[in-house]
Amino acid sequence: MKKALYVIGLLSAGCGSSSAEAPAPKTPVEEEAKAPTKEGSEPEAKKEPEDKGIPTSCAEGDGCNVPKDFLKRLCASTYPNVALVMFGHGTPWARGYLTRKTQGWNAEGGASVNDMLDFDEQVLLLASRGNPKGGMQVSGAGGFQALRWDGACVTLSSEEVTTRVPPKPKHPRIEWRYIEDGMREALRKDSKIEEAFQAQRKECKGVSVGDVSKKCVEADTRLGDAIVRYVEDVGGLPAPEKLP
Repeated sequence: MKKALYVIGLLSAGCGSSSAEAPAPKTPVEEEAKAPTKEGSEPEAKKEPEDKGIPTSCAEGDGCNVPKDFLKRLCASTYPNVALVMFGHGTPWARGYLTRKTQGWNAEGGASVNDMLDFDEQVLLLASRGNPKGGMQVSGAGGFQALRWDGACVTLSSEEVTTRVPPKPKHPRIEWRYIEDGMREALRKDSKIEEAFQAQRKECKGVSVGDVSKKCVEADTRLGDAIVRYVEDVGGLPAPEKLP
């Protein structure tokens, strides 16, 4: 009996000496890395920050539309400096031209357009509204959300705009006082703009709205024409400080 107990004791001692050491507890980082996600799915990728700059390429969809989130921000107010960049030489946005004198309005619910758009005025067609699939169409059903040279959004029916270029496209008045300093400096490097600017300053004496002389109005018009010519032919203006 004593011998049997002695054997059992030896077996117990042998098992105790050969057992592996207990694994070290996992660190909180390891536990988090191995923790299963909801329903066994992979961890969600971090969302890229929203781009607040001016788009330079077309969004997906029919025609060359700007991204919807940018359009919503742009048409919530008036951005004359953004317009000068988007109308610039080489930008992809379709140019449209008014087929008739049209009362401006903004279906996006932002800043309203209170003046008339002139016959042959040039606009940028930023988004189609209800056109059939297969590309941007100017005739038939639908219409467009467009941008004017003065930075205001306007909603146009398809009958009010064409892509056929008129002999002499028109533009609304471009007010020098609303152009940012950095963009003014870039524009004034052009000799024709600088000449028109000096003439406008001389004739208008710092006041170009309200009760002004005929010469002031003419000088102000020539300055706006010079800006449009430069933007269309050269472009490449610096990014505005105030963005949608």
